Amino acid sequence: MRHRFAKVLLGAALFMLLGGTATVAAKSHRSAASSYNVGIVYSRTGLLSAYGGEYIQGFRYGLQYATRGTGKVNGKSINLSLVDDKTDAATAVSAAKDLIGQGYKILAGSVSSGVALQVAPLAAQNHVLFISGPAASDAITGINKYTFRSGRQTLQDVYTANSFLQGSGKKVLVFDQDSVFGHGNYAAVKAVLGGKGHTVSEISVPLTATDFTPFAQQAKNANPDLIFVAWAGTTAGAMWKALDQQNVFTGNKVVTGLPERATWGGFGDQATKIQFLSHYVYTAPKNKVNDWLVKQMRKRSQVPDIFTPDGFVAAQMIVHALQTAKGDDPDKMVAALEGYKFLAPKGIQAIRPQDHAMLQPMFRIKLVTSKGHLVPQLLGTASTFATAPPVVAMRG
Repeated sequence: MRHRFAKVLLGAALFMLLGGTATVAAKSHRSAASSYNVGIVYSRTGLLSAYGGEYIQGFRYGLQYATRGTGKVNGKSINLSLVDDKTDAATAVSAAKDLIGQGYKILAGSVSSGVALQVAPLAAQNHVLFISGPAASDAITGINKYTFRSGRQTLQDVYTANSFLQGSGKKVLVFDQDSVFGHGNYAAVKAVLGGKGHTVSEISVPLTATDFTPFAQQAKNANPDLIFVAWAGTTAGAMWKALDQQNVFTGNKVVTGLPERATWGGFGDQATKIQFLSHYVYTAPKNKVNDWLVKQMRKRSQVPDIFTPDGFVAAQMIVHALQTAKGDDPDKMVAALEGYKFLAPKGIQAIRPQDHAMLQPMFRIKLVTSKGHLVPQLLGTASTFATAPPVVAMRG
């Protein structure tokens, strides 16, 4: 099973190389005087299509909320052009260039870090506003003045893990896979938690392993205060079972990232023994925006999932930028968004003006069984300040 936290750290490790981009010549097409054109390039299909579905659904609800049901800003309607990037960077770049060539001044969407890191340079070169979506790579923050993000970044996941520890000088064990992805997880945890006075060590399991008992025994014998599990792939169920059989859950705090609801069953019988860091579960925040979103989705017998807020927030950002700038001038919209503080489904969020980091609360969650189903139980909230990543210099 693929863990969400594993995916976002993998995105941070693998998608640092940017492909060649060029300034796009604008075509003669102009936005209709009665509307603003917004291009949404997202993963309707491809590896991350489930996340794309959550994002676009959240965007539509966010637009409804932010415009009070009118779908209009400054008396003009918002014309959405939805383009499938197929979770492929080259496809996304081609779509973005086409939209920019048509005169679009606002782009949003990116679910994949690889996609976001390719589209962001286009935004700077062509002076258009770009709001990345669930893509979690830390490299997106501060990449250029025209790029923002509506979701959280990898470091905010790691800082949430730190909130499980009380005091300093704790022993932390990263239980991961022997791969670039696994060692990237270890490096991130060591950089953040090690920097806070904790001792961080690693047990790295070969990708070819089928018997996880020896590694689970090592984890138990290490007797850490916190075991951080970063794992991806079909061996996850066997891995969790081995940890349980070696009594790793007894006397040790075991933490990993909570993925989308459809995957919770993959944790097996161990699901209720794990503590999770969470981007969002709909039962955690208590505020009027989240209440509104949940109410609207329940009308369709649905509930929000982990990336629904990312789309919702993108819509809030676009509406605020257009209202404050009194139009779609990109530089004025950038100025409007820098320092913007607002109430979102997760709670109070703020865009840090120095590097456009999206500051936001995160959650500590436990899964419990209720009427035969796994449901989330809130253990605590990691505040906006506790999860804020270090400020980085704007690079473009």
